[in-house]
Amino acid sequence: MQEKTVFKIATVEEWSKSTMSGTFEGSPDDRRDGFIHLSAKHQLQGTLEKHFKGKGDLVLIAFEAAKLGPALKWEQSRGGELFPHLYASITVSDALWQRQLPSDETGVAEINEEWFAC
Repeated sequence: MQEKTVFKIATVEEWSKSTMSGTFEGSPDDRRDGFIHLSAKHQLQGTLEKHFKGKGDLVLIAFEAAKLGPALKWEQSRGGELFPHLYASITVSDALWQRQLPSDETGVAEINEEWFAC
């Protein structure tokens, strides 16, 4: 069974620009790869450690997977695990919520489990 909620980690700047235009076209890495990299909840910590360590000013954005439509594909990635990849832009108003990610002393962003209760 695929996850009901998927998540995007972006810089505050990327997301802020998107909120002004109404559409998130992806990060430079997303545009290079041809899809928007998303994560399931259980994949977030690994994604933060592998791709965002030492990067500040990050935001975590939640989306309802079903609302993203057929452009959302679950494809093999890190370690053969299925990751959500979106082959379309995201309408900013489709975000369920967004939270700024504080970093710990090692430079890895911290996730607050309370966020997932909403």
